[in-house]
Amino acid sequence: MTEATRRTPGTPCWVSLMVHGLDAIQIFYGELFGWEFRPGPRQLGPYVRAFLHGKEVGGLGRLPVERHLPVAWTPYLSTDDADATTETIRSSGGTVGVGPINASNACRMAIVSDPSGAIFGLWQPAAHGGIAPPGSPGTPVWHELVTFETTAMGKFYETVFGYQVETVKNGDSGGTDRSSLRLSGQAVAELHGVGRALPPDRGPHWMTYFEVADADEAAQRVTALGGRVLRPPSDGPRGRVATVADPEGGVFTIIRSNL
Repeated sequence: MTEATRRTPGTPCWVSLMVHGLDAIQIFYGELFGWEFRPGPRQLGPYVRAFLHGKEVGGLGRLPVERHLPVAWTPYLSTDDADATTETIRSSGGTVGVGPINASNACRMAIVSDPSGAIFGLWQPAAHGGIAPPGSPGTPVWHELVTFETTAMGKFYETVFGYQVETVKNGDSGGTDRSSLRLSGQAVAELHGVGRALPPDRGPHWMTYFEVADADEAAQRVTALGGRVLRPPSDGPRGRVATVADPEGGVFTIIRSNL
């Protein structure tokens, strides 16, 4: 495990994907992002850690055969006390699905959901502080909660993590309902209210963005590797983006950032 790095509570610090075919999905992400894999904690079953240039970028695990759960990327938010944070989540209308439990000596973690049902994780670092800082292609660089509307959700996340919730100006949001979650004045994630445009088969969910060198080329590679392009590459406020899905249906966004 890497040496723990303390992060301000509420900072995204890990991403994880639970799938049915762990071996096949490693090939997909290995080819797409250049990831390499090493064994990780097995408290929740077979699990591997993904590395890029020797630095950790996330984890992949195998879903239990008897559980037909949706395949989705899950961001983890840092906390100094996972037990206390789960209690705050419960009292604020959220749900605790798993934990808190110790993941070997790496961290104390939990899987939770906000009042709208969007799932995310909690990460209290021990020997492991989470992923390396974002930047190079193949690393997670941004997280966005896609939900019905941002006002109520903003209050929930403000209560749990102490975020400053700031409405994104129309000129920067395309006129949509967007709010940024800020820590010490710096945006660390965003809320995106889409109302009835929310996919009925997914419901409210967190979306993870991965940096790529070329969004158009990466989208083509997703298809060639057995995935799907759900929203073709287009230019947005943060860069050129495309929404894609891996062969098991795990949805994520690729971005050629302009920041």
